Amino acid sequence: MEREVRVRFAPSPTGPLHIGGVRTALYNYLFARQHGGKMILRIEDTDSQRFVPGAEDYINESLAWLGIKIDEGVREGGPYGPYKQSERRDIYRDHVKMLLDAGKAYIAFDTPAELDACRAATPNFQYDASTRMQMRNSLTMPADEVKSLIDAGNQYVVRFRIEPGRDVAVHDLIRGTVTIKSDILDDKVLYKSADDLPTYHLANIVDDHLMRVSHVIRGEEWLPSAPLHVLLYEAFGWADTAPEFVHLPLLLKPDGKGKLSKRDGDRLGFPVFPLEWHDPKSGDISSGYRESGYLPQAVVNFLALLGWNPGDDTEVMSMDELIRKFSLDHCSKSGAKFAFEKGKWFNHTYLQAMPDADLAEMFKTVLIAHGVEPADFSDQYITRAVGMVKGRINFVSDLWDNARFFFTAPTEYEPKAVKKRWSAEMPSIMTALADMLASEPDFTGTELEPKVLAWIEQNGYHLGNVMNAFRLTVVGECKGPHMFDITDLIGRDETIARLRAGVERIRPVE
Repeated sequence: MEREVRVRFAPSPTGPLHIGGVRTALYNYLFARQHGGKMILRIEDTDSQRFVPGAEDYINESLAWLGIKIDEGVREGGPYGPYKQSERRDIYRDHVKMLLDAGKAYIAFDTPAELDACRAATPNFQYDASTRMQMRNSLTMPADEVKSLIDAGNQYVVRFRIEPGRDVAVHDLIRGTVTIKSDILDDKVLYKSADDLPTYHLANIVDDHLMRVSHVIRGEEWLPSAPLHVLLYEAFGWADTAPEFVHLPLLLKPDGKGKLSKRDGDRLGFPVFPLEWHDPKSGDISSGYRESGYLPQAVVNFLALLGWNPGDDTEVMSMDELIRKFSLDHCSKSGAKFAFEKGKWFNHTYLQAMPDADLAEMFKTVLIAHGVEPADFSDQYITRAVGMVKGRINFVSDLWDNARFFFTAPTEYEPKAVKKRWSAEMPSIMTALADMLASEPDFTGTELEPKVLAWIEQNGYHLGNVMNAFRLTVVGECKGPHMFDITDLIGRDETIARLRAGVERIRPVE
């Protein structure tokens, strides 16, 4: 019988969710949904020293914003909980005992100082088959001494016993079979008595098995730990039900030289976190894609194509389309450059496809931030204004620079445009134009445009000079949509008022 697809995203609550982690979560989600499977969110909080308050809530909010829906998790519940590792201590203790009883693991009492001394004395020291018999552990000490130390409260760790001389094969659905010599693996710590918690290696294996995980899709940086996990599955007798491994390509710096970091985002001006993060310890604030004005569907589309392609030239895809097309066969083995400018392009593309009325609704918060009360304008007015300028924007916040003249008359005028377009005779021409406009019965753009152009020609004026000066008085600079679309929307009284104000305020620049 075919195995049910069950994947898991298992972040640690040690800070904000990195955009590389978001991509891992997304690929898990796409794979699960395509195969009618389940998506699990497991919180791996066994590293008590690095726990950061608020990080777990941040993870949940980030995934929800992006539309990555969780089937089983801390909030959602499920049949294989608890889904937070700190609540599974009894389960891990039982499995540690299983390994100890089977002789697959042993107890070690070596102190940090003793281990440091070994590293200082032996270059590239490794706690393994070649050194373990010279150390303080249950392999070299009488059983009664081991029990006595434990009863006395001495701290200890449990190490996995790895035997040399093995070729450990890791089968990866992207990279094929990778074979590692067991001789290079050290006896990893699986459990620490100090906090009564397992390390990542043990907890990960036990949870994946008990939660019936079928595929482990994770970042390339976890590939070195895969041989150990293969050996742990064997040690527990679970080799036949071990999940398939999928190690994703790294997200690289925009220049391709090394792994993407927060420093790269700070240096080049792009977020590396899905949401804005307020560090509870330092008070530092890191930018997020949501607060920077990105649409979640644009971020999802952008991330999906960093290390995967649909097999054709399609770029813009909804979540449903991504689910339908996603295939591990088209995942890259090599790292993917984080082309952040492409992320802006995706946001621009999704904004252009958005109905003007929806975009206008989002723009209202920007208007309020700039001291404009949206209620002073009809929804139709705001929608028309947005529709005229949205082709120029990458973010909703860009609408203000491109559309503010629809909502507030200029009080300052762009100096370069004044120098180039406002000659000594222009005040009298603009006054005459204002008088001409005041006499026009129909102020719609289609009716007004030919009449103004005819008036310019009849008076022998230079068309470009007059129209640019006209735009300067109304807009405050020589850019924007078609001039008569602007006057059509702001209306007769406002257009004439701005013309006359410009005549009063603008002075020619020598």
